[in-house]
Amino acid sequence: MGVKHLWDILESCKKTLPLHHLQNKKLCVDLSCWLVQFATASRTPACMKEKVYLKNLFHRLRALIALNCSVIFVTDGAIPSIKLAAYRRRLGSQVPAEKASDITKPLPPVPSLRRNKGSEFSCMMKEAKMLGMALGIPSLDGIEEAEAQCASLNSASLCDGCFTSDSDVFLFGARTVYRDIILDSGYVVCYEMADIERKLGMGRNSLISLALLLGSDYSNGVHGFGTETACRFVKSVGDDSVLDQMALQGVAAIRKKRGKDITDKNQFTEDSENHFCIKSTNEELGHLGSGSQFAEVIDAYLNPKCHLPDSEAVQRACADLPFLRSELQQLCEMFFGWSPEKTDEYILPKIAERDLRRFGNLKCTSKALGVDPIPVPCPVSAIVKPRKVQGEEYYEVSWLDIEGLKVSSVPADLIQSACPEKIAEFLSKKDEEKHNKQKRKPKPRKQSNKAPMNEVDKQLQELLITIKESEKIPLTDISNHSQQKYVKDILEPDFFDLCTPSPPPRASKVAKYKIPIGQSVNLIEIIDSESDVSPGCAKELTVLE
Repeated sequence: MGVKHLWDILESCKKTLPLHHLQNKKLCVDLSCWLVQFATASRTPACMKEKVYLKNLFHRLRALIALNCSVIFVTDGAIPSIKLAAYRRRLGSQVPAEKASDITKPLPPVPSLRRNKGSEFSCMMKEAKMLGMALGIPSLDGIEEAEAQCASLNSASLCDGCFTSDSDVFLFGARTVYRDIILDSGYVVCYEMADIERKLGMGRNSLISLALLLGSDYSNGVHGFGTETACRFVKSVGDDSVLDQMALQGVAAIRKKRGKDITDKNQFTEDSENHFCIKSTNEELGHLGSGSQFAEVIDAYLNPKCHLPDSEAVQRACADLPFLRSELQQLCEMFFGWSPEKTDEYILPKIAERDLRRFGNLKCTSKALGVDPIPVPCPVSAIVKPRKVQGEEYYEVSWLDIEGLKVSSVPADLIQSACPEKIAEFLSKKDEEKHNKQKRKPKPRKQSNKAPMNEVDKQLQELLITIKESEKIPLTDISNHSQQKYVKDILEPDFFDLCTPSPPPRASKVAKYKIPIGQSVNLIEIIDSESDVSPGCAKELTVLE
């Protein structure tokens, strides 16, 4: 839970950043927060059986791996004793009024309580850690609170930010907190302690004071204080001295700064905006706001039980672990029923993209140090072609010495920053191919069927000539009647209807001469030009109507 209503107070400091803001960063993750988020989104028994929460974790880690993020899983240890006491005090609202005074009595010291390793949630945590180990993600088991351990790593600059939804991570000393990550939209929700100090005028001490007044995992808070009243009080005292006054004076400091004597009223109620405030008697108010209790909660936030930055456990968690391909394939087959090929299809392009980012970082560092060329070869063999992925410019590239992966798509800006020479090679090769294509001789056209058709026409013409020659009759041996019949046969039919749309084939030769109806014409010239008939056999022909 963290501090009541603290996320609402910090709303003005919330930043929505693009996902690539996380590239090349070292991040620690409060693993329980992520698993609770995934399990809440898939509550049905079917989703739990199919381990949807673990699939969501896998895909989120894929995205971070592609951005070359170094991730550390941080898990909860024992439950702090002060947290157990807070749980017991919260039961007071369910106890009859006559027993309330017993609940408000000081509780004896309670040691930290070890968590149940056999619970369902503990098994989910174990599976997540196994998956992370195969992906090269180490785990750090906290002594008590996971968010406190994340804050310790962040304040010691061993990580660039913490992923958690517990708002009390700021009270433990965190500087950069990522509350959520949205892969579909490609952004993260970020809070910076510097923005909180600048915009709200509140530092770590002020936030701890808000936890004392509003309530948190470690205290029920002071009755009668809502968000506005608590913020006004904390700002009026100041970040440097607010904890000292509350630890030494308790409620007396609150009375003094508010300028009111709360003891003059049996009950106190905040305004309508802070309707969540609870009415309390002076006796309850005085006990819950006592300086001794304040001091205990303040110490729990300022000095949490964590692994020290130079401890062996922290150093081991900060070390890089190798990617275990075969182990990941076995886990994905066991958890999700995926084949090794499907697992490779999901993870290998992300691993290759991470290697390319690391190459680009090494190249930039070497250039700054004056080392050129760098001793590591570029993982990209060549650019195959440009592509568009969800409207973004990408290049499809072939990879060098990545087992199980030949080609994949990577952002164009990554290629431009890591290996611009590959783009130059690709463009040069493309221009050369285009130039060679222009210089190439045109392909010979396929021979048309005109030549064979011409040969067929020639043979047909020869055949027709042969037929005509075989049908020739000597004109000198033909009588006048035969001559007239021969001419008649040539010019069949005996009369022509010039209005006919489709005249007979032989008549079409004569039809081209315009012969007036009822007029006699001499056919000598026609026969000379159209046939081999001797002029001596030509006679006049009258065109009948």
